[in-house]
Amino acid sequence: MSLLEIRSITKNFGAIHALQGVDLDVARGEAVGLMGDNGAGKSTLMKIVAGNFLPTSGKIRIEGNSVEFHKPIDAREAGVEIVYQDLALCDNLTAGANVFLGRELKKRAGPFSMLDYAAMYRRAGELFTELRSETRPRDLVRQMSGGQRQAVAIARTRLSDPKLVLMDEPTAAISVRQVKEVLALIHQLKDTGHAVILVSHRMPDVFEVCDRVAVLRRGAKVADKRISETTPEEVTGLIIGAIEAA
Repeated sequence: MSLLEIRSITKNFGAIHALQGVDLDVARGEAVGLMGDNGAGKSTLMKIVAGNFLPTSGKIRIEGNSVEFHKPIDAREAGVEIVYQDLALCDNLTAGANVFLGRELKKRAGPFSMLDYAAMYRRAGELFTELRSETRPRDLVRQMSGGQRQAVAIARTRLSDPKLVLMDEPTAAISVRQVKEVLALIHQLKDTGHAVILVSHRMPDVFEVCDRVAVLRRGAKVADKRISETTPEEVTGLIIGAIEAA
């Protein structure tokens, strides 16, 4: 049974049909690359799965159970976390504080409660170790590389031990060395049984870490193939419309 099942999802914004009957399945420990040109519907689909948008029609199932996400917290409670392209990190805070942002741990001192930084830094350090990242909990985010920032954002998703991690263009605008760090983090998520959907324009990244690639064009899914059964040339043809479907 698939962890995530998306069935006949449509999304209309007035007269604009952003998604048209999209189906997609993702299993535990599997990474699926979601590709398409700008405006193909990739981000819209991810925002529906993450609880930012309600679909106009269609169904989403998690582990066989129908779900309806009215807001992001609904998706999180069902085991879905998302890493947005801008990462949504606070540069003036430490890595550990960003991991726990909005979910801070507290301790009591008599009638008062205060933030338990020691516990948060300890847990953040454990998450970075699990991700095999050299990121340190007490370092300020503003001083970090793009790869380290991604590690912070991914560690934040791990805090709730999600079943599915959505990643929106995680390797955009970072160096080659930092790309390798991010791809290693995705491999680690797969190795620990997490399902991953990777939205990316970077063909080499998708072919390196993903098991399957799904292609959207003008809101419709035109392909869903195992990486071993396709080529970058075929996927490019599908994205630009030189190949109708596969």
